[in-house]
Amino acid sequence: MRKPVFGSKESGLAIDVEREGVRSFPGAAALRQTGRLYALALDVLRCIPRRPFQFREFVQQFWFIASVSILPTALVAIPFGGVIALHVGSLTTQIGAQSFTGAASVLAIIQQAGPIVTALLIAGAGGSAMCADLGSRTIREEIDAMEVLGVSPVQRLVVPRVLAAMGVAVFLNGMVSVVGVCGGYFFNVVLQDGTPGAYLASFSALAQLPDLWISEIKALIFGFVAGVVAAYRGLNPAAGPKGVGDAVNQSVVITFLLLFLANFVLTTVYLQLVPPKGM
Repeated sequence: MRKPVFGSKESGLAIDVEREGVRSFPGAAALRQTGRLYALALDVLRCIPRRPFQFREFVQQFWFIASVSILPTALVAIPFGGVIALHVGSLTTQIGAQSFTGAASVLAIIQQAGPIVTALLIAGAGGSAMCADLGSRTIREEIDAMEVLGVSPVQRLVVPRVLAAMGVAVFLNGMVSVVGVCGGYFFNVVLQDGTPGAYLASFSALAQLPDLWISEIKALIFGFVAGVVAAYRGLNPAAGPKGVGDAVNQSVVITFLLLFLANFVLTTVYLQLVPPKGM
């Protein structure tokens, strides 16, 4: 008897295209994995409003992901904001638009750098730990035992972790934006002899409130993607401890690829729907 795979037809949402006697075409395995990942995401969305909600598990996972991500995120945000400010400052100096250095830096940090840095750190620190925890439970057959007892592993274990990753991503994104803007201010004013008043006054020249909204929306979606991918690989590892380690590595790589793809799509849609602010 084949072991049920989370996200396949045994989980209740996706149709497993694998049939005995049917030859698989090239790329069929990748399509099956993609479909099962998508099915798990639908399972998570379906189980979020379902009761009882595991509030204690959510709080514990929220605190754990925040504790392992907040310091690395802050340390990465400082040089990230500094590099953006230095490049933008150098470019604006060449074209004679030094007064807009602050506005361009803030837009780059808030719209792009903040959500991406936050998601990468959550996927690398919190997501890998989440995947390892679920993977160890899977190879010890704790997940199978929960199913035998009639307890949904998705609702009991996955949903609190995904929601915790989304919540931490939103809060850390705000911290990265503030730290990145402060770092950009320091590097521009101190190292490039910029004017503090012009740097601060140019905020309102190009930036607008929807820029902050899209930043938080990106962080929320990126946190969901990181949590679902980590949970999927943790629930479907290969046999043995080596399989858990491979699943952790795969979850981080897959999350990075999906994050950059999602960022491209969201940025394209935002730029088409929200007109830039006139000067």
